[in-house]
Amino acid sequence: MGGRGAPLRVSKWTLPPGREGLRVRSLVGSHRVLVFSKSYCPYCLRVRQRLGPDYLFCVLSSDDGPSIQEVLVEMTNQRTVPNVFVNGTHVGGCDATLQAYQNGSLQKLLGSGTDVKPYDYDLIVIGGGSGGLACSKEAATLGKKVMVLDYVVPTPLGTSWGLGGTCVNVGCIPKKLMHQAALLGQALKDSRKFGWQYDEQVKHNWETMVEAIQNYIGSLNWGYRVSLREKTVTYLNAYAEFIEPHKVKATNRKGQETYHTAERFVLATGERPRYLGIPGDKEYCITSDDLFSLPYCPGKTLVVGASYVALECAGFLAGIGLDVSVMVRSILLRGFDQEMAERAGAHMETHGVKFIRKFVPIQIERLEEGMPGRLKVVARSTEGSDIFEGEYNTVLIAIGRDACTRNIGLDKIGVRINEKNGKIPVSDEEQTNVPYVYAIGDILDGKLELTPVAIQAGRLLARRLYAGSSIKCDYVNVPTTVFTPLEYGCCGLPEERAVKEYGEHNLEVYHTLFWPLEWTVPNRDNNTCYAKIICNKLANNRVIGFHVLGPNAGEITQGFAAAIKCGLTKELLNETIGIHPTSAEVFTTMNVTKSSGQEITQAGC
Repeated sequence: MGGRGAPLRVSKWTLPPGREGLRVRSLVGSHRVLVFSKSYCPYCLRVRQRLGPDYLFCVLSSDDGPSIQEVLVEMTNQRTVPNVFVNGTHVGGCDATLQAYQNGSLQKLLGSGTDVKPYDYDLIVIGGGSGGLACSKEAATLGKKVMVLDYVVPTPLGTSWGLGGTCVNVGCIPKKLMHQAALLGQALKDSRKFGWQYDEQVKHNWETMVEAIQNYIGSLNWGYRVSLREKTVTYLNAYAEFIEPHKVKATNRKGQETYHTAERFVLATGERPRYLGIPGDKEYCITSDDLFSLPYCPGKTLVVGASYVALECAGFLAGIGLDVSVMVRSILLRGFDQEMAERAGAHMETHGVKFIRKFVPIQIERLEEGMPGRLKVVARSTEGSDIFEGEYNTVLIAIGRDACTRNIGLDKIGVRINEKNGKIPVSDEEQTNVPYVYAIGDILDGKLELTPVAIQAGRLLARRLYAGSSIKCDYVNVPTTVFTPLEYGCCGLPEERAVKEYGEHNLEVYHTLFWPLEWTVPNRDNNTCYAKIICNKLANNRVIGFHVLGPNAGEITQGFAAAIKCGLTKELLNETIGIHPTSAEVFTTMNVTKSSGQEITQAGC
């Protein structure tokens, strides 16, 4: 440490004779840092590295050592050296001093009683995504000195982006806008049935769409930078890496390094797409990190994976008229309700998306350069020795995401991670095993990977740290929506998990198909929209799972999520008067249970 690069300066004293108790107490009270030691002690050398640049080093000589030691034992109940005092407070021996340095209490002591702060910042947030920005701005609003370090490592194809994280740049925002582009295409087809007449052939222009979306994202990037500046948050576009406790190295795009210290740190580094680990994947394939700013239309596309990212991208690419296939290793939307997942997939198939089930790619080969060019995909069956080969213009990999935690120096400060997935175990207050380091967002082990969750957790964390709040982030009954062509919204438990937790005999599942009024005139997709609620019979039929597959599912789910937080029951739904004609009203009239086996098909709105 050495005072942030300052040379270590030591005043070495031997205690003068007489009145040892008075002299020892006088020295302790009058010196910022005082170390009692022998003339040579290897443990003292270790302690020196963790103290500030100026301290008094008192050697216990053979003459007065025993009497001084007796005074120290009386004062501290410690018989060993070194014996360390900081600003009048007894720290302890070597182990205690090193532990105090590790947990930050030594730095606090070093800063007490002086106008000089022991750290550059009260808080450094590593990661400029939604959660990190929310936490940093909240902490700054509460009067703290805050820094945000954010750096996007370019993809193998060189794609990078600005401040704001995954959601804004390569996630929720561009995904929803491209989903909207696809919905508009369907609306154009429907419009003829509603009397709209147009002679011009309608086609989609990829470049126009991408330019408009990227312009909007650029305005958001700029807005975030302005917001940080207004709240006096220091922002550095630099890659952060811990080099020792409470200290990080920040490396910018030019390779220039700076060093920064803080009392506390919040890790909000997020995740990046996982690659297949096969020949040709990083050389020729793209991920969602590349797709939304792709300067050319991807053409015939193979989407590898069955995650929500995979199905959402496949959905809107097909919706704008592209030839799209999805290669699935096992199940769709792992972790979601499987009945809903299969219904969403079936709807995609009826609208032209092809599914290649039970296959995984083993090689990607480029047949022809270009934008997009031509690729050959070789895949192997997961259930045998069958081989699949196909040619595509673009291969989009969406098999999952990895936490960005393995290359930021966490091992140097002792932060534990789950070695299987790189995620960080935390307490219910988002605190890691290292007391001064916290984590929020997608990198948390066992928590939801959702932007609003990270924002909520970040704000509440700042309020607990700096405003005396005790409110914690509630990770239960968080609503979400998968923006497949037929949107899937949910809140609470999937049916499979509800059965596992409560037992099938303790549940009642109400369900129905429905036909949105807007779809009746075009006469399309009847009995494809689906709604169900899962009720706990042992708790007054409380709703523990809410699921809807249909247009505007996100808007529907958001409203019911508040009711579920308040303890919604089936009886309360029955007492609620629906808004007619809407899709959401089916939840107020639902009366068929799965256990009854009754028919749920609908003949009209």
